[in-house]
Amino acid sequence: MRKFVIPKPSQIIKEALIHKIDNLNKPKHSLGRLEDLAIQIGLVQQTLSPSLKNPCHILFGGDHGIEKEKVSVSPREITWQQMINFTKGGGGVNMFCRQHGFKFIEVDMGVDYDLSDYPSILNCKIANGTRNFLHEAAMTEEEMERAINIGCELVDGCFKEGCNIICIGEMGIANTSPSSIWLSLLGHLELELCVGAGAGLDDSGIQHKLRVLQSAIDNFKARHQETSVSTEEIIRWFGGFEMVAAIGAMCRAAERHMLVLVDGFIMSACMLAASKLYPNVIDYAIFGHVGDELGHRKMLDLMDAKPLLSLGLRLGEGTGALCAYPIIESAVHMINEMNNFNSAKITKYF
Repeated sequence: MRKFVIPKPSQIIKEALIHKIDNLNKPKHSLGRLEDLAIQIGLVQQTLSPSLKNPCHILFGGDHGIEKEKVSVSPREITWQQMINFTKGGGGVNMFCRQHGFKFIEVDMGVDYDLSDYPSILNCKIANGTRNFLHEAAMTEEEMERAINIGCELVDGCFKEGCNIICIGEMGIANTSPSSIWLSLLGHLELELCVGAGAGLDDSGIQHKLRVLQSAIDNFKARHQETSVSTEEIIRWFGGFEMVAAIGAMCRAAERHMLVLVDGFIMSACMLAASKLYPNVIDYAIFGHVGDELGHRKMLDLMDAKPLLSLGLRLGEGTGALCAYPIIESAVHMINEMNNFNSAKITKYF
């Protein structure tokens, strides 16, 4: 698989960032998480005056073979129907991109439908959905590599346009299933702690989903019982094309010293997988929110992540991360625009 070079941001200017923030005309630490964000962004960008430029939101779409096992309340066709809806500006993701000034990029990684009549959807289709991981690997090594590289290429395109903060979303019915398995296997958690309602399963539906996913894990372990299983193999066996592309995008963005806005359960699963491959990728991540999906909080805890919002969101598409963007903007405005004690001629009282 493609290799990335993701260094930990240099800490040399950290004390200078803290000094600048502590001398703004406010009580020490009185702006809480905004101060932490400003320090993180300053370290990523290696400057005392960080900025947010040309934000881009990439939405990857793809279908999943495991959907055929009725693990989602939503039918398969919702994926392509929503992808078309996004071209008309009618989705939640469209609304928030417009509100916060994000360029919206929609990508068909593997939707089980011909979307060629919609030129605004980038055609990067690898196949009409992944295979059913209850019985076999979701994708081949070559398909996985293609998905990783597509994610990289799209980030490169945003970077060339001056973007330094990227947000990633997804559209794919049943993609909470691979996310739950990634959380279980990569986080060493019992599967029942990782499986939730997804798009709205009732209790019996959740129990059916749990049985199917446990069978898939059992089959996977039976096939690999004589070999050590790598993170790459777990990603390949259970992942969706849209999820693997997101991993590639996250890693490439970090490699280019860009900020990565992380959305809900599925995108957090992608960041978890990316962090198992490249632990330093976490330093470039800003986690937008914690959602209602069972296991999301546990997933965030595994990465020592502190989400900015808790609004009961579970739409996906990147909407929760987009909602958090004004908070990130506030952190940047704070460090750049607030007066300090000397300039304001205010006595420093601590």
